[in-house]
Amino acid sequence: MCGIVGIVGKDPVNQALYDSLTMLQHRGQDAAGIMTVHNNTLRLRKANGLVRDVFHTRHMHRLAGRVGIGHVRYPTAGSSSSAEAQPFYVNSPFGIAMAHNGNLTNAQEIQDQLFTKARRHINTTSDSEILLNIFAHELYQQQSLELTADDVFATVSRVHRQIRGAYAVVAMIIGFGIVAFRDPWGIRPLVLGKRETPNGNEYIVASESVAIDGTGFKYERDIEPGEAVYITEDGELFSRQCADNPQHCPCIFEYVYFARPDSFIDKISVYASRVNMGRKLGEKIKQDYAHLDIDVVIPIPETSCDIALEMANVLDLPYRQGFVKNRYIGRTFIMPGQTQRRKSVRRKLNAIGAEFRGKNVLLVDDSIVRGTTSEQIIEMAREAGAKKVYFASAAPEIRFPNVYGIDMPSANELIGHGREADEINALIKADGLIYQDLEDLIAAVKEENPSIQQFETSVFSGEYITGDINQSYLDRLDAARNDVARHGGDGEEDANLELHNESDDE
Repeated sequence: MCGIVGIVGKDPVNQALYDSLTMLQHRGQDAAGIMTVHNNTLRLRKANGLVRDVFHTRHMHRLAGRVGIGHVRYPTAGSSSSAEAQPFYVNSPFGIAMAHNGNLTNAQEIQDQLFTKARRHINTTSDSEILLNIFAHELYQQQSLELTADDVFATVSRVHRQIRGAYAVVAMIIGFGIVAFRDPWGIRPLVLGKRETPNGNEYIVASESVAIDGTGFKYERDIEPGEAVYITEDGELFSRQCADNPQHCPCIFEYVYFARPDSFIDKISVYASRVNMGRKLGEKIKQDYAHLDIDVVIPIPETSCDIALEMANVLDLPYRQGFVKNRYIGRTFIMPGQTQRRKSVRRKLNAIGAEFRGKNVLLVDDSIVRGTTSEQIIEMAREAGAKKVYFASAAPEIRFPNVYGIDMPSANELIGHGREADEINALIKADGLIYQDLEDLIAAVKEENPSIQQFETSVFSGEYITGDINQSYLDRLDAARNDVARHGGDGEEDANLELHNESDDE
């Protein structure tokens, strides 16, 4: 999962881009990048690391300009090398920079076509670079030195017809402005904001509404599945539906885990959807597991806190914060090695003994992926003095890999793959395990926007809505996601395309 942002302003946008990326940091902690355009020249800073570590004062001074895009990433397709950090850039036509959230399911096929038909070389393993080159090649077909909104939308339409998968994209075209578009299924989120100034309108597009709220813009709307928006450097906004048959199937895991609770995605409050998940799961436990002698409900911070609180209300049980989280440790299920993941759990969470000692506790988490973390947390609860440890997951069993931009492991690494709840319970060593039903999860999220008829739920159901996923594809994905294959370097790239000889040591 990645976070993207693009801004067209009347004043320098570097600070607003930085602020937006800090509010999207939860979507990617592997690398960060910002690219702006100033005096018809691109300015770039990108490197591995958190936003606060990648950008220093000297970098911000170089990132001049009233138009810019930004990106935070963690590795999905591709490695964790800084060469994969975004935005990417091509110099023809016009000069285009792009940032992308999602995953193309036909990336290899498209890469082959790019070489044979367009003679374009792809220099990284990132499908985002492939997407940029497809866009650039199709824009070149317009064969004009001028660029109209019709040209942009025709280009996006042709891109839609060639690529498959999930993608939310923001691209910057030197001398013209920003274009943003979303895949025809609406799997990955993308929102639009606006700010009125004495000098005219400023616009922002971002992965989540929280990046709009926190930068002084006003949320306007979600960009529709298949839709493209084009914002000129002068602040003129155009939009058009560019897909032949758009359907609205947002990724349900955004609401379970990835998105911030203060975001709205596709007119759904992430916070409210999680409260609904807690109510549904609490009602299931109350009806089917009333025999469990639970003394207290304890969340595994932080995503599950709102879920667990509502469960405690439904069950009429005390809610307690039994774990203290070290906020400076990254997400464990996206760490590159199993040994590193196991070590990090103890550094990430510490139990408050008084909340466990002598009690039968119900631990609540948003989901169970590999099960490694769940097993260790249950062990920590026992070490803290719990008599019995029950475990509840706000999401159903994760049985299948994700192909649309969430870096969940291959099927054989998923604890839920090919196993029933009692087998999983034995592996994580709980005294009882309760999963949310998929129907209840869908109902919990849909309650906030009944107009959405279908969600992307492949990690639970194995049904891939793009219709192009087979076992051969999953086998290739398994190889690409192997921990060894994903090992990357720790370098950085610092490019000022105007002052390219300027020292980074000043």
